[in-house]
Amino acid sequence: MQPDAFDTALSKATTPDDAYAALMALTRARVPARLFTIMTVDLDAMEARRAFTSHPEAYPTSGTKPIEMNDWFARVVTDGEVFVAQTLAEIAQVFPDHALIGSLGCGAVVNLPVVRGGTVGATVNILDAEGSYPPEVVAEAEALISFAARALDRIAALQA
Repeated sequence: MQPDAFDTALSKATTPDDAYAALMALTRARVPARLFTIMTVDLDAMEARRAFTSHPEAYPTSGTKPIEMNDWFARVVTDGEVFVAQTLAEIAQVFPDHALIGSLGCGAVVNLPVVRGGTVGATVNILDAEGSYPPEVVAEAEALISFAARALDRIAALQA
């Protein structure tokens, strides 16, 4: 999917899933992404919610989980920095569900913080096989942050 196709799909989105699916299609056209999820972040409630997933059986969108104040949270949510892990061992250091991630054939991750209203309101989580994210691919993934922000703006408009 090219950016103008994303714009068209986003303008035609009538549900949040339509907007998220357009972002997933654009992402998969630019970077390897076996697993694609979006987590919304509610700092007031200290909860995260999976708003979209490419694998609903393994990672359903139902429910919330408490935000853990760890190094990953400080880096991605507090500091708004991209997080990259190239191996499942690196993923295991920050994600307790690393065994499930590995069972899906994933061993590398890029987490993109999406800022809304001056704070990180969501993360886009892109996972694929170990070693899938060398610097040039990470740069391509980082370029998706502005598209993710536009998708979240469209979703906010749909829910208004």
